[in-house]
Order: sequence, then C-alpha cells, then structure tokens
Amino acid sequence: MTDDPSRRKVLRNSGVLAGAALITGLPGGRAAQAAPRADEPPPVAEPPAGRLLGSEEGGLCVFKGVPYAAPPTGALRWRPAQPHPGWQGTRDATAFGPSAPQPYREGGDQVLGTHGSPPFDEDCLTLNVWTPAADGAKRPVMVWIHGGGFISGSGSVPGYSGETFARDGDLVVVTVNYRLGPLGYLYFGEDGAGGNFWLTDQLAALRWVRDNIAAFGGDPDDITLAGQSGGAFSVAALAGARPKGRPLFRRAILQSPPLGLQIPTRAESLRRTATYMDILGVGNVTELRAVPWPRLIAATYEMFGRTGRWGYWSTPFLPVLDGVTLDRDPADLLLSGAGADIEVLIGWTREEANFAFALSGPYAAATKDQVLSRVRDTFGNRADEAYTAYEEARPGARPVDVLMDLITDDLFRMPALALAERRAARGRPVWAYQFNLPTPAHGGQLGAAHCLELPFVFDNFDKWSQAPFLAGLAPRVRDGLAGTMHAAWISFIRTGDPNHHPMPRWDRYDQDSRTTMALDSVTTAVDDLAGYWRRLHRQAAP
Repeated sequence: MTDDPSRRKVLRNSGVLAGAALITGLPGGRAAQAAPRADEPPPVAEPPAGRLLGSEEGGLCVFKGVPYAAPPTGALRWRPAQPHPGWQGTRDATAFGPSAPQPYREGGDQVLGTHGSPPFDEDCLTLNVWTPAADGAKRPVMVWIHGGGFISGSGSVPGYSGETFARDGDLVVVTVNYRLGPLGYLYFGEDGAGGNFWLTDQLAALRWVRDNIAAFGGDPDDITLAGQSGGAFSVAALAGARPKGRPLFRRAILQSPPLGLQIPTRAESLRRTATYMDILGVGNVTELRAVPWPRLIAATYEMFGRTGRWGYWSTPFLPVLDGVTLDRDPADLLLSGAGADIEVLIGWTREEANFAFALSGPYAAATKDQVLSRVRDTFGNRADEAYTAYEEARPGARPVDVLMDLITDDLFRMPALALAERRAARGRPVWAYQFNLPTPAHGGQLGAAHCLELPFVFDNFDKWSQAPFLAGLAPRVRDGLAGTMHAAWISFIRTGDPNHHPMPRWDRYDQDSRTTMALDSVTTAVDDLAGYWRRLHRQAAP
C-alpha cells in the first residue's frame, strides 16, 4: 500500500466511517420497491426504432440485445457503423446479444476473473436498457461504456447490470457492446477514410439513445455518459461530438481513464496494422476481410509479444489520431467546444498498475537498474531523484513497487489531475476522487488496484462472485463504502453534484483547494491530495 506523503496531511473535512454510510434521500430506494404482480404482462416499449418486448426483472423493465446499428459483417467489417435496417412487428428483447469477439479463457484471470463471456459474434452491436417503467416520466439516463484494454469486455457482464442504478436512483440505464481488438481498432487509411470503428459504434449507440430513450421513460436531454478504463477513454473521445448542434450527453463520469496513453498517428497505426497482417500472412485489407473472426482474435496473443514494451501496460490495439473521427487527444475535447460545458466526475484508484504487474513473476524480479531505465523515460536526468521519491513513499519498496507507482501516475493519476487542473483554470465543473481501499486478496499485493472500485460504484457485490480480487474484504466496510459511492454517483447523474448525506462535503476541484475525495474505510475530502506528485511530474523532462 502506497504511503503517499499527501495522505499524512491534516484532513479538512471530518471523515465518515464507510460502515455507517447509507443511501438516503434518493428516489426509488431499494426498500421502497413494491413486489411485482405475478399476473402483469411483460413490458413493451415502442421507440421509433421499432416495437420491443422486454422482461420484468426485480420490479424493473429490462430490454436486452437491442440492435442500434447494422451488423458490421462482410463488406461492413472495418467500416463505420451503419444504420440498422429495422424490424417488422414486435422484436423479442429478453436475451442479451452476443459479446464482441475477444480473447477468452475459461475461468478468467486471477484478478478480475472474466471480462466478457460467450457467446461471441461479429454481429454484436446491441445495447441493453433497464428502466423502472417504459412510460413518459423523463428520468435521467446513464449510459455505461465498459472497459477492457480495448480488447475485451461486454455490456452484458453481470457486474455492469443496470439494476441497482435504475432502482436506487429512479434512472434509465443503458449498457453498450462495441467492436473490440482488431475488429474495432485496426487502421487501414483507405482513400482518406477514418478508423476508430469502435468510436463510430459508440456514437451510433448514443444517437440511438437520444432518438429512442423517451419511449423507455428516459430524458434524451439529461444523459450522463459513464465508463471505466478504456470506457472512460471513450467517454472523453465522445465529448467533442455535437451532431445537429445538439450535445449527445450532459455529464461525464470517467473512472480510471488512461489519458496518459500516447495515441498513435496514422503512420504509426499503419505500421501496427502491417505487423498484425504479417502475423496472419495476408497482404491487404481485402484478404483480411475473408479471414474468419476466430483467427483474427487468435492473432491477438502474438500481437502482445510484438508490440509490448518492458515497463509499460501492454495494449496491442490502440485508437488512432486519424483526423476524421479523432483529431485531438481526448482530454482536450473536455476543455473546449461541445465538451467544455459537460459536468465531469473523474478519478482513479491509488494503485492502478498493481492490477497488471503485482502478480507477475518476471516483474517481481525486476532490478533497480531496469526500473531506473524506465523512470528515465518520464523524468530524464532527474530519474534518480524521482526513483528515490517513489521508493521513500512506499516503505520497504521493491523496484517493482516503484515501477507500479510510476505507471499508475504516468498512465492514470497525473493525466487525470492535469485534466482537472485545466478545467478548473477555465471555471468548468469537475469533481475528483481517489479510491484508496486496498483489497486483502493475494496477500494484499494488489492494494487499491485498477477496476477495484467497480463493484463499489454499482453496489452489487453479488454480481461479482467471479472476481478474485474481492476476496477477504470486510463486509461492513465493503458495503458501507459501496453505499457511499453508489449514492454519490446517483446524485451526480441526477443533479450534476455528487454530494449527499451523510457523505462529507465534496467541493468541486478548483485551483485554490484542489479538493479530492479520498474513498476508503473512512471517506474524507482532502486538499491537494496528490500535490507532491503533481509538482514532481510537472518538473519531469519532456
């Protein structure tokens, strides 16, 4: 667990014990839900896209596997998302659609478990809706974009169920599938065409929500777009979209956005595509379109080996600055134009990089010289000073601990803070948090790792039984912090402000106090929580 110097400061606000936190004062609270009548017919929604038959689940109306774009198959593989042709009569929406093709291993990994589960299919552009009622109530809407390192994940993962948010917050919740890995992120530069097919999918889904969500009891003018990791990166990338002069969403929640990624240029992306085609033994995109998708996904494993760099989070497929779908760093899109007026909640976990590196045998054996070489990439000739600072901040630190804290700062914390700083300087609304509660799983090696805040945000630990990183958490502390966070997210979605009783006052991040909410067994608001590290990185060599 990192002993961050800023954590030893006098806290400005009194803490609230996580075990004492409750969801209070919110509409649609769980205790207020009446049991559904057994003789009620299944719910039906009649959006402009077409009539849908849903199901009743726990007192909510749920519509699953709803297509929002044409299947990206055949000639539409590696093409921007196209409108769905629609359907006649009533479409059954009682089962999830297939997840996007992705690497899969039975049983998952030893940290998160599964990221996305079968069935998989290229015909995957569907979304799911949870609503208290398919009526005209105009409820606030939350659209969730899953993460997964740009290669995995699904809107049907049990942990992303919209049930708790819809019930506890009287919200309409939408989860989305979009193209992943080679099918979503390869770039070909054909005749000046763009790439980022994943982004065109998400834009199509947002347009669908804007045009159809009223039929599910949602307000198309009160949409919060939320996501974690690669999904949070997506939220930022979508901030600049303003089709027909109307913003697609009003608020943004960015959980652990990897804004420190160096997004490839067109030329760099073409070289990465060439590497991928070499693995498959094809010479052009026409030949590649004839390759069955299971072979495309299988080639991902070798891409890890060919594109990975020691000391960096491995990402074999990346977005591209293609000048068509994405022409700026996504963080910049939240500073001007359509993104400037979006209300932003942004945060990170204290030991993000432990997710990928803490349980790695090869990295556990890293030497100081190896890590110093990586530190020089960030700090140049100040690498020795920076190494010492990180080493002293974590008593008994091994070289790998220094490396993990550096990667956490490089990829997540410092870029998120920089965005908060820049928005604050422009007087734009932004709230910041740091998730600090460590997990005892794997002997405590993971700390407060990447993804650990997810079940707390959704407050649905029963849906995360497959996640090894939750083992050993004390139920009272776990459930209390989840209640606090879940209520704060609901408050932000409903009002644009995360404050709620009995949480300590959570002020906007500004240039005077730099308030950051420290989410832990005791939740507290801290002034300039990461100030020491922010100043250290500000002086880093370019």
